[in-house]
Amino acid sequence: MVARLVIAAPSSGAGKTTVATGLMAAFAGRGLAVSPHKVGPDYIDPGYHALATGRPGRNLDAYMCGTGLIAPLFLHGARGCDLAVVEGVMGLYDGAADQGELASTAQVAKLLKAPVVLVVDASSQSRSVAALVHGFASWDPEVRIGGVILNKVATDRHEHLLREALGESGVPVLGVLRRAPAVATPSRHLGLVPVAERQAQAVEAVAAQAEQVLAGCDMEALLALARSAPALDAEPWEPGVGERLHAGGSVVPTLPQALGFTRTGGTPLPPRNDRPPRPVVAVAGGAAFTFSYAEHTELLQAAGAEVVTFDPLRDEALPEGTSGLVIGGGFPEMYGAELSANEPLRKAVAELAASGAPVAAECAGLLYLARSLDGTPMCGVLDADARMSERLTLGYRDAVAVNDSILAPAGARMRGHEFHRTVIEPGAGPLAAWGLRQPERRVEGFVQGGVHASYVHTHWAGSPEAAARFVGHCA
Repeated sequence: MVARLVIAAPSSGAGKTTVATGLMAAFAGRGLAVSPHKVGPDYIDPGYHALATGRPGRNLDAYMCGTGLIAPLFLHGARGCDLAVVEGVMGLYDGAADQGELASTAQVAKLLKAPVVLVVDASSQSRSVAALVHGFASWDPEVRIGGVILNKVATDRHEHLLREALGESGVPVLGVLRRAPAVATPSRHLGLVPVAERQAQAVEAVAAQAEQVLAGCDMEALLALARSAPALDAEPWEPGVGERLHAGGSVVPTLPQALGFTRTGGTPLPPRNDRPPRPVVAVAGGAAFTFSYAEHTELLQAAGAEVVTFDPLRDEALPEGTSGLVIGGGFPEMYGAELSANEPLRKAVAELAASGAPVAAECAGLLYLARSLDGTPMCGVLDADARMSERLTLGYRDAVAVNDSILAPAGARMRGHEFHRTVIEPGAGPLAAWGLRQPERRVEGFVQGGVHASYVHTHWAGSPEAAARFVGHCA
């Protein structure tokens, strides 16, 4: 049994992140172990959630991972916690384009059997708020809206009008928040500025959000609502036990491990002195590469890897013994000059890739491996150049591996997500990474030796064989 709340809103911009992060920090400040979650593929909000709770922010994405993994992934993240707070995405009923409710906050709330708290931007309405809340509460009878938090309320008089209107709706008011500049988080071309880029200011903002929530919300009523959620009929997700089998001196993942199952029978294999050392997988981090899912590291470790994080802005060499490299998403466009100035590391990355070692790069990693970014030299692994664009590329992707690679055999299907304001030319190499089915059919990305580079972000919990295959190539 995990007490839980889903924080949703009628639309983006209502204040979900402020309220959800404030609740997480406020409950954590009261001594509760709080598990933070985010619906959808977003990488940035979970950074603020982690700051508020001291635990990894985790995503719940029904498109990339499948509906059957939502409850197990939730229970995995919430293990040992007193309370879980799940921040929604967009409007409550908004999901993957042309896919009905798939990947919407409403669907995730139903899969988790969790009560929903609706955050309403009340800045430009009074009595109409009752009609809006009634509509959202009655649209899908399987979605339980347990209360509303009114945000951006101007005055006591405004609050009185809102409460009076909602008095007949049957949905209790669990909080009223005034406008507060101190809780605001700056945004830019892809959303909020990540925590890693504004650590001190982010700490202050999260503290202000907690104070605002404590002052304006009925914390006891919210906790009681969270505790009213029923038990879930699911088992926590497990990344695997990390066992390795030896065949002819090579190291390969066990089949259950490759499929994401936990070893359930027999006794653990005893330590063996003849086992080769765990392959070192270097994972890019720091301010320029902040986009990653916690489950990726867990899957790599379960597949037998030693995961070591490094910062391409500061470290002039890859971690000692690196046999594989993962470069996820982030904002290299904001740090192009600094990344380029670190010539020793760029050379080390190029040499590793030229050696045939596995290199998995997504979005920002793709740009870093390019010959240049906005005219500034990058690693030069790929015969391609990248630049900023005015056009936002955004949406889920149904991808098919066009060629065998370190992540997938040709013909394998994976689901992912694109989110960037850059272009790379050419958009695909002689051996493309993925064939995409929507919004238009095209190939994209690069398979080059041991390199797999693409704009498409993937969640390996939905395809755990990718991590096992990657580590197998490293070994």
